[in-house]
Amino acid sequence: MKNIILFLLLFSVSLTFGQTKDTISSNPNYDKLLADKLGGDDYGMKSYFLVILKTGTNNTTDKELINQSFRGHLDNIHKLVKEEKLIVAGPLGENKLNYRGIFILNNIKTVEEAKKLLLSDPAIKNKLLDYDIVSWYGSAALPEYLPYSDKIWKLKP
Repeated sequence: MKNIILFLLLFSVSLTFGQTKDTISSNPNYDKLLADKLGGDDYGMKSYFLVILKTGTNNTTDKELINQSFRGHLDNIHKLVKEEKLIVAGPLGENKLNYRGIFILNNIKTVEEAKKLLLSDPAIKNKLLDYDIVSWYGSAALPEYLPYSDKIWKLKP
């Protein structure tokens, strides 16, 4: 009986000092309309696909094919951004892994859908680039930077 009383006393003391409260807190700045528009979950996060572009298997020296493929690659990036399917794209620095760049795909439901989308890229289609795809859980607010990015480039690739 003394053990039960001691336990209840310690439990009530811990409640008083907040030691058993959940570590999750609510956000006073929460905007439900914005979270819903962006597809955010209760944590403000959502699923994306991270694509790591790497050197492909085509070792051609055909400059015309290479130039057309990479011009098409850049045009395709701009098209996918307009369609809200691509929100991050960019090259990587030189590395031993032959990684060339990254994409973060938005509003894509399956890996199969992502692969089909990637095959619309001429550099991938012509095997000058290859890719790895992994799912990524990140901030649903990520697409919100795009309107600002359009205001800071001086030269369009």
